[in-house]
Amino acid sequence: MNNIIKRKRLEVGQLCVNIACIIICIILVAPFVLVVTSSLTNEEYLTRNGYSFFIENFDITAYKYIWANIGMILDAYKVTFIFSFVSMLSSVLLMSMIAYPLARDIMPGKKWISFFLYFTMLFNGGLVPTYILLTKYLHLGNNILVYILPSMISPWYVFMMRTSFQGIPKSIVESAYMDGASEYTIFAKFILPMSKPVLATVALFVFLNKWNDWYTCMLYINDSKLTSLQYLLQRILLEVEMLKEGGAEAGLEIVEIPGESIRMALAVVVAGPALVVFPFFQKYFTKGMTVGAVKG
Repeated sequence: MNNIIKRKRLEVGQLCVNIACIIICIILVAPFVLVVTSSLTNEEYLTRNGYSFFIENFDITAYKYIWANIGMILDAYKVTFIFSFVSMLSSVLLMSMIAYPLARDIMPGKKWISFFLYFTMLFNGGLVPTYILLTKYLHLGNNILVYILPSMISPWYVFMMRTSFQGIPKSIVESAYMDGASEYTIFAKFILPMSKPVLATVALFVFLNKWNDWYTCMLYINDSKLTSLQYLLQRILLEVEMLKEGGAEAGLEIVEIPGESIRMALAVVVAGPALVVFPFFQKYFTKGMTVGAVKG
């Protein structure tokens, strides 16, 4: 009898958890659905009736404005994907190579190295010295490498990887040593394959941070062929707003420019690739996120 009661309680508890998860999923998905439907709704109808989860007065004028210059959009997509993908691979490789020695007990001076990394999380050189260093001395202005090199190492991700590496049983490393494996072999054939969750999590975060980066382009890039997608779309939005404000000040009613619909369409264009990438990392994401909370 007690077992039946316990089983029913577990079933009720599981049902409550499932319902809560469904509600949370709906809350998270609803804003994106609202953005998509708004981007496909006529601007006049949207202004008059507000946002809706259902498409009313279907209109793709906003997307026509965005894709009016398809060449610039595709160039921005190409540049953004290249530096995001290269940054993801190079950052994960370098940070894992830093984190692995820090996770080993035999590493001399690892406390000082960890302190140095932690210190850079609290203080930086400032915007002006950084700008002078990158443009005057490293000559990274109008160079695609300015998207990649300055932010290849993140101390937070290094500590996350270090914690994950410390969770790997030492007996595996010791047995590999006894079989004659070198440090590079252990790192490449044992440590990295057993750390897929944290590597995938860091890779996803690095990719999304780079994909959403517009500030770097604003500061260091003047070449239109190296413009990032985020900055280009932001510039399109500002031009539309300036055009509408200029028309209003001149006493002209510019109805043809769907400002609000364009804003929503830009969000869809930007979020599209990220939504495609995320499912490939989803199975590792939850475990990788909890790694850093076990021990520091």
